[in-house]
Amino acid sequence: MNVLQQHYQGTYPKLIMFDLDGTLVDSAPDIAIAVNKTLQDLNLPEAAEESVRNWVGNGADVLIRRALTDGDDNKPVDQALWDKAFKILLEYYPYHHDANYVYEGVKPFLSFMQKQAVKMAVVTNKPVEFVEPLLIELEINQYFQWIVGGGSLPQKKPAPEPLLYVLEQANITAEQALFIGDSRNDVRAAKAAKVPCAALTYGYNHGESIAAEDPDWVIDDLRELLK
Repeated sequence: MNVLQQHYQGTYPKLIMFDLDGTLVDSAPDIAIAVNKTLQDLNLPEAAEESVRNWVGNGADVLIRRALTDGDDNKPVDQALWDKAFKILLEYYPYHHDANYVYEGVKPFLSFMQKQAVKMAVVTNKPVEFVEPLLIELEINQYFQWIVGGGSLPQKKPAPEPLLYVLEQANITAEQALFIGDSRNDVRAAKAAKVPCAALTYGYNHGESIAAEDPDWVIDDLRELLK
């Protein structure tokens, strides 16, 4: 039996929920372009892509705040400047610059799980209106029955509500599900929802090791769950 079968009594989870950015898709280069176009319009210094990788994960509203403070969450931001910057960012955000790609191992894993009749969902803090177009562009939209993004619900990860919402829609218990992410927000949301969690090492976790969050599995590739 493989890793998942060992945990789920010889079978597979009935539902797998995935984070998006840093889990399924390396979107940081594309997001960095949008951030820097915003900063250019405001006549502000541009940000390094590596910095943007450490800023993503909490939604576009927090992302642009970090861009304006060079990642200092404790530094105050003028509300008028934030409002203007956020509006500009959302104008650039939908336009992809051929810098997104699906991580290796993702498509084989999704295809395998679909053949096992496992239900799948995307649960991300990315503004929801941008999620499905990206999935379509990258040709993985067909795998997901539910999409929950920033703005879908009043709460975002690390709150458990987005995960609990999908569990309710799928009529599946937490123990029968699996959440896969790459950041502390993902692991903390899964733990709060009492859903088993696998965390990927290659994503965006604010420059910290994801192992420190103590998920159920730490993996370098989704296919490790099938070994």
